[in-house]
Amino acid sequence: FFQVIFIILFAKFIFFKLGGKNYDSAVLTAGFIGAGLGATPVGLANMDSITKKYGISVRAFLLLPLLGSVFTDSMNAIILSIFLNFIK
Repeated sequence: FFQVIFIILFAKFIFFKLGGKNYDSAVLTAGFIGAGLGATPVGLANMDSITKKYGISVRAFLLLPLLGSVFTDSMNAIILSIFLNFIK
């Protein structure tokens, strides 16, 4: 419950505004909410449902998978390194 409230507030008041307050930002925000509550494919499904109704956003479909994979891979490497060093 708290994760849902946090991700919605963060997306509305920070992410959307930093994205530029335009259509691309709105589609990317929908993807961010899906990725924040699930995974990158959920975010892509959110964006797909919006773009089927209102039109395509190439920028959002390029950014979400790229940023999602880079962030996930980077954090995964950092967390694994910390835990492996902790075990030694």
